[in-house]
Amino acid sequence: MPGLKSHHLDALRRKIAALEKRPVLAEGAALVAQRMGKAGVSKPKAADPLALLAAPPGLLHEVFADEPRHAGAALGFTLGVARQLISAGRQAILYLQLIGETQELGLPFGPGLLQFGLDPDALVIGRIASMPELLWAMEEAIACRAIAAVVTDLASHPKALDFTVSRRLSLRAAAAGTSVYLMRYGRGREASAAKLRWRIAPAASGERAFDPRAPGPPRFVVEIEKGRLGEKSQQAEGRRLLLDWTGNGFVSVEPVERFGTPARPAAAPLPVAPTLGDRLSQAS
Repeated sequence: MPGLKSHHLDALRRKIAALEKRPVLAEGAALVAQRMGKAGVSKPKAADPLALLAAPPGLLHEVFADEPRHAGAALGFTLGVARQLISAGRQAILYLQLIGETQELGLPFGPGLLQFGLDPDALVIGRIASMPELLWAMEEAIACRAIAAVVTDLASHPKALDFTVSRRLSLRAAAAGTSVYLMRYGRGREASAAKLRWRIAPAASGERAFDPRAPGPPRFVVEIEKGRLGEKSQQAEGRRLLLDWTGNGFVSVEPVERFGTPARPAAAPLPVAPTLGDRLSQAS
């Protein structure tokens, strides 16, 4: 009986896939693997969490920040990862946002994009009126062969974005070879078909070699909440990383035991001039 049920389930999946004209899950995974081989991209190594930053194209990612005020860190991380997908044939990243959420989240800043190695001309911004139109725009963009990645920034938790929708987005991303990044906010998690889920928080920057008091490169606390690129990649789930952004990408600083914003070590105080000490002692 279990074998018969499994057979019927497989048949049902194929019927649904035929209606959608998209491959089933196993076929989608095979298609991604085939594209990886053609592009010369190797699969992420076993339990190396840093390797997941170079995940192959055609995947659905979720990027979470606990609060909307961390939107800048979440967007910086997302674009830093997505920019590596740009190629001669796919020269654009599409950023989508609901019009009503712009005031809360803001919009990407052109000069800031340059710091993350992304040419502002490569980022196309779409401000959408409603959630149904946003989902339609995502699916149409995924099918566009000129787009390397679709980044959707959502402050709300719409009911329309359920597991079924996320599964459809995942299947279409795999079929088209276009990566999708869903940026979300809050501590709640709904069931989704995302292959990777990241939790991002900003961190105090490190020191500059020439001036310990000057701000260093952007720093992120990154937790891998979900990794579904094979059995070995799941070993990276729950790992936390402290990453610095450099001109060539992310580099690991040190492992993080607790999620949050690590405090920057306090700089040693400057010596007080003797004359200032005399004036302070005479103050009444």
